[in-house]
Amino acid sequence: MSSLARAFQKYATELNRASNDPHIQLALTRAVKSYRENTAAALKRFPHTVGLAEEVRAIKEAAVERMDDLVALAREAVEANHGRTYLARSAEDALKLAADIIGTDKIVVKGKSILGEELEIRDYLLEKGNEVWETDLGEFLLQLRHERPMHIVSPSIHVPREQVAKVFTEFFGREIPPDIAAEVGAVREFMREKYFKAHFGLSGANVVAADCGALVIIENEGNARLCTAVPPVHIALVGIEKVVPTFQEAMKVAEVTWRYANYTVPGYVNIISGPSKTGDIEKVTTFGAHGPKELHVIFVDNGRSKMAADPLFRQGLYCLRCGGCMYECPVFQLTAGYFGYRYLGGIGAVWTAFVAGGLENAAPLIYTCLRCGRCVERCPVSIDVPSMIAELRRRIVELGYHEG
Repeated sequence: MSSLARAFQKYATELNRASNDPHIQLALTRAVKSYRENTAAALKRFPHTVGLAEEVRAIKEAAVERMDDLVALAREAVEANHGRTYLARSAEDALKLAADIIGTDKIVVKGKSILGEELEIRDYLLEKGNEVWETDLGEFLLQLRHERPMHIVSPSIHVPREQVAKVFTEFFGREIPPDIAAEVGAVREFMREKYFKAHFGLSGANVVAADCGALVIIENEGNARLCTAVPPVHIALVGIEKVVPTFQEAMKVAEVTWRYANYTVPGYVNIISGPSKTGDIEKVTTFGAHGPKELHVIFVDNGRSKMAADPLFRQGLYCLRCGGCMYECPVFQLTAGYFGYRYLGGIGAVWTAFVAGGLENAAPLIYTCLRCGRCVERCPVSIDVPSMIAELRRRIVELGYHEG
């Protein structure tokens, strides 16, 4: 049996198991209903968002056309703001850069980052002898369960509160009831000490403005704000497709992202352009005030330039990571992120093919996608996933993958 056939067999087994798991069905039923209600309410309250999404599509199209130039401008801007920047062409380069900055025997607090999942950076840093904590509540839960995220915005979407209580009761060594407020409170209490003992804070970014070097991070929990503001050193991992020309355009991207992620407005919008600073004594700017003394921004390619060079697949780089397509996907509604590798759903099959394992890892996802188009209808930037899936299937056949 070929490696591809074995991958299909293992994947099909997991997919079937997930589709028959009552806990997953319960959690997804609750989540899909909530997402649809919240998004409908958000778009009704802010109807301009639909038109703004069309504008964001144009912004992303233009930005991807000149991606290398914009990354160079963003690096210049961050460095002018006393940050340090790096360009990693591969996953290995990105991991080595992060490891060289962090070293070993350090405490790292990490915010949610799909790029971090792509790189598997938590496991890498743990192997280097560091203590690494996911601070997003859903990611923390999955860290304790030794599982990967099942949704890019709501990573623990498949775990109902009853199972959460069991995991937390075992980890914290005291009874945590299946009450969501109590579960959140237990994590809040535990994480407080970690933030203030950490040597490094690790984050991603939703969008970056090339003109001023500002990183925009959208969140609700406040954990990203603590990760990026409390430890003495902040490291940001940013895919090169995240850069747009101006700060005004970055904020348009951010607004559309959070609106289609089912929020009228997020709890926090963090804007970070350099290390903390003060000019309160004689108007002399001094870096390293209350927040981090250092900011390191690692821009990551890892296959994105190859996507950008392809007229059909470059639209995959327009993805805002709002996660709306997954809630509308018929397969995802039955299986959660088991319809995925490191990236999830139909769009995840495309990303997996280019940046997270190649066609062999992506093939099971490519043939799971129904090409029904419901994701396109929900997508704020109208990414044509069905056409890309069809082309990937053609390439698989052309390359002659077969059982041997």
